[in-house]
Amino acid sequence: MPLTLRYMDARDFIRSNSDLPPKHAKSVTMTVPAPHFLLFSEARSTRTKAMATAEDNGLWHFVLESVDGEMKLEATDEEADVDPERLELLAVVRGLEALDQPSHVTLVTRSRSVTRGLRFGIDRWRESGWHWECFGRMTPIKDSDLWQRIDHALQFHSVRCRTWRFDPPEESTREPKHLAAELVIPRSENNDPSRRFTLSGWLRACFHRFLLSIRRPSLNRS
Repeated sequence: MPLTLRYMDARDFIRSNSDLPPKHAKSVTMTVPAPHFLLFSEARSTRTKAMATAEDNGLWHFVLESVDGEMKLEATDEEADVDPERLELLAVVRGLEALDQPSHVTLVTRSRSVTRGLRFGIDRWRESGWHWECFGRMTPIKDSDLWQRIDHALQFHSVRCRTWRFDPPEESTREPKHLAAELVIPRSENNDPSRRFTLSGWLRACFHRFLLSIRRPSLNRS
């Protein structure tokens, strides 16, 4: 994004504090490339079959890392009585709002609703006042508050969305033995509602594999 800087001498600086505009100020446009970040987002319900009558609590989680590996941020939190689609959106919103400067973002999510909304829905929803036609009537879109926050973030960031399939470690046979031993969770713990997000292991492994796949082309070009 182009940045315009103003250079002025001491006399112009004094004039700038008065009502007179500086005469010798000159503008120089400097092009600063926007950083590129990889944003992994994920959400999961904590309710099990044994908790069928309880609230539909869930966890959202995101990993935000610059492609050059110099910056990394990871966050997770629990929400009460929230459906999975809203949790997925929360993870994306929190990740985008964590950026403190205009950036290029590659969003990696397994949520089809998030992917379709970003690619095909958000522009139409904005134009229609965040409503859509349902059986001849204009109805507010679901989770419009979060979609509007994403739309606000898109004013500053360019986002490219990619769908990624995440397989829990119990179902994967492609992990190295030492990694599988670290990630596999005993069955006795599967129904423990206090267990905090299995993403801490297997999502991080998927994240780094994907990050390496992005870095390799740039290394080959150099």
